[in-house]
Amino acid sequence: MSARLLEIEDLHVDFPTQGAVMHAVDGVSLALDEGEVLGVVGESGSGKSVTMLALMGLVGFPGQVRARAMRFAGRELQGLAPRERRRIVGKDVAMIFQDPTTSLNPCFTVGFQLAETLRLHLGLDARAARARSVQLLEQVGIPAAARRLGDYPHQMSGGMNQRVMIAMAIACNPRLLVADEPTTALDVTIQAQILELLRSLQREHGMALVLITHSMGVVAEMAQRVAVMYAGQVVEERPAAALFAAPQHPYTAALLAAMPERSEGAARLATIAGVVPGPYDRPAGCLFEPRCAWAVPARCGRRPALVPWGDGLVRCHYPMGDATRDVRRAADAAAAGAAAAGAADGQARELAP
Repeated sequence: MSARLLEIEDLHVDFPTQGAVMHAVDGVSLALDEGEVLGVVGESGSGKSVTMLALMGLVGFPGQVRARAMRFAGRELQGLAPRERRRIVGKDVAMIFQDPTTSLNPCFTVGFQLAETLRLHLGLDARAARARSVQLLEQVGIPAAARRLGDYPHQMSGGMNQRVMIAMAIACNPRLLVADEPTTALDVTIQAQILELLRSLQREHGMALVLITHSMGVVAEMAQRVAVMYAGQVVEERPAAALFAAPQHPYTAALLAAMPERSEGAARLATIAGVVPGPYDRPAGCLFEPRCAWAVPARCGRRPALVPWGDGLVRCHYPMGDATRDVRRAADAAAAGAAAAGAADGQARELAP
């Protein structure tokens, strides 16, 4: 059996704003085993990136991070001194950020930036760091690697910069690699190359991989297990094959229905009406209720819990695999209608002369 590598329990990340608090991450719990690939998917604003930035200790002021536990390889990360945390983050835990052109320092060559990582975490001297940097660039598929060490980021293409970022991330052979939208700014051909590179590196080094993405297609191709996030919460977490075959949460089903390949023959692509709620329009109950075709306000006014369901977890009052789903929903809708009618009748009697 694989050993448990990462455990996040009840993580919250809040950003105070004028008159409200933005709950960017709202009670997220995730676990990852050695060598496992976890896909984290959801719309922009779902809290995917912020969850991993909290793990890396990169949530800046005024963000407030708290969690019941945040353990890596059995070691609690919260409360560690900055020096102790840096010994883990960047070495055993590494992250590839969304946009390589803003993640690399434009004032230094890629060789200097690679060597800096190696010197800080592995203590290599200048000669050894240069040799290892060449080896890393060759490993990620950059031609003429020795010459490219003297290039600045602006002298390389977006795909090349992303490969440099991957080389920096794997420089110290991390046990966990977080890839945050690693193909967002790249064209389709380069996207496929980067994904194949990540897959081969993960298998070669036995790394655990967290892949954050908007693309359900990428998740289907890469992940063993999938966590679907919405408005800062995990709404469904299941093995990838099972999730794609039979989604249990309406949001997951809507994401899958919106995939172009599932709309073949339709006049229009499927969409999800509305937007992810912000700090001023956040529902008190089910966060997906305003956009859900199956919602019953009387039931969805209460916050659903993330509970075991089949082969995974789901956060829904009416899971799609529940055999009694339609009956329960109809009964709840009828009860809500009767209650509303009774209230209206009582109000009419009070107003009657």
